[in-house]
Amino acid sequence: MMRTKTRVKVFAVVTALLLAVLSGVGCAREAVAPAGDGAAGKVYKIGIIQLAENGAFTEMREGFLNRFGELGYAAETLEVDYKNAQGDVGTLNTICQEMAKSDKDIVVTIATPAAQAYVSQESEIPLIFISVSDPVNAGIMSAMDTPDHNATGSSNLVPVDKIFQLAAGLTPEAKNFGILYNTGEANAVSTVANAKAYFDANGYTYREATVANSSEVQQAVEALAARVDAIYVPIDSMVQSAMPQVAQIAKDAGVPVYGSSPVMVRDGALATVSTDDTQVGAASADIADKYFQGTPIADIPAVAIGDFIFVINGTTADAIGVEIPATYSDALIIE
Repeated sequence: MMRTKTRVKVFAVVTALLLAVLSGVGCAREAVAPAGDGAAGKVYKIGIIQLAENGAFTEMREGFLNRFGELGYAAETLEVDYKNAQGDVGTLNTICQEMAKSDKDIVVTIATPAAQAYVSQESEIPLIFISVSDPVNAGIMSAMDTPDHNATGSSNLVPVDKIFQLAAGLTPEAKNFGILYNTGEANAVSTVANAKAYFDANGYTYREATVANSSEVQQAVEALAARVDAIYVPIDSMVQSAMPQVAQIAKDAGVPVYGSSPVMVRDGALATVSTDDTQVGAASADIADKYFQGTPIADIPAVAIGDFIFVINGTTADAIGVEIPATYSDALIIE
């Protein structure tokens, strides 16, 4: 096998105290960071909401918070109120209701389900979202450049064409794909629609396995692995949280898994082409900074992150007998 030099990105830690806060369930408050050029002495209050815990969300959250330090925000002038619904939609809705009635300056949501749940509250507290693949179809805004629901943020496009072109280079024999996702997540549904369009246009066949909760993932993966040449997982909070299990089942069956984020590959998927999760979080911090400096939310367009990286799991490639061609010498190889 040809192997490039491993280049594993090291993600910064905000502070040991912040990590202790972020690892908890429910509400935790702590002073961390705001802007040098804004209102002197003002303490900015930021609520952060996410549906579930997974590595990608952690990197987005850290990217968001670390960017404030780069922008000149001082630790004593920003309070972070972080809440994690631990995968429970009912809890997520309750958290959003409470945040919508709070004294926060902004609320930040990570991924589509949390953004949708908060927007439905029609709060006067602005929303700055992180990682919503399709904000328009998700009902969060009517157009990317004209925020109209007191919400804007960063969109991480999923380049399905590039992902399956990479798949053709790594596993050219894979012609029948399984698609594993939760139909309750709008971002997953829209990405799957794009994947199906690509398959239809390029002579691939596919079958779907949908899950409604995490307990259904194992059976769904096992069923797919017995019937397909490869498995694709879109951006999906529920399935992504179970990615180590998904990857192990597929690996045991000798079936490659193509994911939609670098963390999925770190958790055992074979490969992806994706935006950088830290960059997505940082982009939303830049938007928050514009708002703190006085720009109305309605005048801050959402940002679509279009810089992509190729990520391949070398250990998984070895385990299922995939050779990495020299054409991917610039890919990030995770061992």
